[in-house]
Amino acid sequence: MINNNAQFTYQATRISTATKEPYDIGIKACHTAENALALETPNYDLANREIIRAQEVVRELMVTLNKEKGGDVADKLTQLYDYMYQLLVEANIKKEPDNIRTVRGMLEELKQTWEEALMKLLKEYQASHPDDKDLQNAMAEIEGGKPEVKAPLRVQAPAAKNAKSGTFTLAG
Repeated sequence: MINNNAQFTYQATRISTATKEPYDIGIKACHTAENALALETPNYDLANREIIRAQEVVRELMVTLNKEKGGDVADKLTQLYDYMYQLLVEANIKKEPDNIRTVRGMLEELKQTWEEALMKLLKEYQASHPDDKDLQNAMAEIEGGKPEVKAPLRVQAPAAKNAKSGTFTLAG
């Protein structure tokens, strides 16, 4: 039973981290592209690179959908990702930040929705496993808190500098 809890905790943390990363990259790319276009002298090369990076993220999100298991939700997400991709293509052609801003907002909402759904599942699991310290630590990490330290940290003796030679030796 303990092994299953640890495995679940590991998987939940792995899923949370892996799934957030593309959204974070896409959001950052959109933000950078918006800023590049907003400069007094727009940096079109930087905007182009970042828009393409955001397009790659959207395509990655699209191709990683499991349409067999996802059913209608996966189909709707595919349509949304395709729309986002088209907005980015148009933004790159016209050098128009409004479409980029729209896509960034959509990515932020999707990321938040994903995080909320994952936390709901984790909390349901935690309710049936209230003593699972690994799960509590994983949830604290996901929520941005500090995980509980299980054992006191051992502090080693500080290094002392030998004034004559300029070398360091362990004191104690």
